[in-house]
Amino acid sequence: MKLIVGLGNPGKEYEETKHNIGYWVVDAFAGQHHISLPEIKGEARIGRSRWRSAHEEIDFLLVKPLTFMNRSGRSVRAMLDLFPVSPSDIIVIFDDLDLPCGRIRLRSKGGAGGHRGVGSVIEEVGAEAFIRLKIGIGRDPQCNPSDYVLNPFRPDDKRLVLNGVEKAVALLPLLLEGRLTEAMNKYHPER
Repeated sequence: MKLIVGLGNPGKEYEETKHNIGYWVVDAFAGQHHISLPEIKGEARIGRSRWRSAHEEIDFLLVKPLTFMNRSGRSVRAMLDLFPVSPSDIIVIFDDLDLPCGRIRLRSKGGAGGHRGVGSVIEEVGAEAFIRLKIGIGRDPQCNPSDYVLNPFRPDDKRLVLNGVEKAVALLPLLLEGRLTEAMNKYHPER
């Protein structure tokens, strides 16, 4: 079983904020593949499904933590306690201030890079070896990062970010199938 975890903040007031990119990707993937997220377990909204590749069927959960960003790890830890998942089977999707709007980056391990939601996941799971799917939200040097991530996008930036969300949704099947290198080659052509 695999987990696709979209980081964000619950509540209507946060829906359009930059910090909710992870939620956007999970919602877009769920919509495209007709998956609902009706259950609340382990302080998260979850949806269960199965991906059918050419070679196998992969059970997975779509997860939207309801703990607020900085405590996202509690929800992820609960998923590991409730379901047969190891840290290496986790895909965490989140915003990245240090990438231009809409740019995607994949990593298979590493630190939190200053992202408190990812830091919480690392702390609670006790491992750094899980896939990170980052979507750039840009940065405004004249705005405090804590305020910046909790505001909506400007229209031009939102178009770029929605393009990034589309790309993220398209590469999730590769990640579910364990084809990380292929996904990186496809979405990191400028490396």
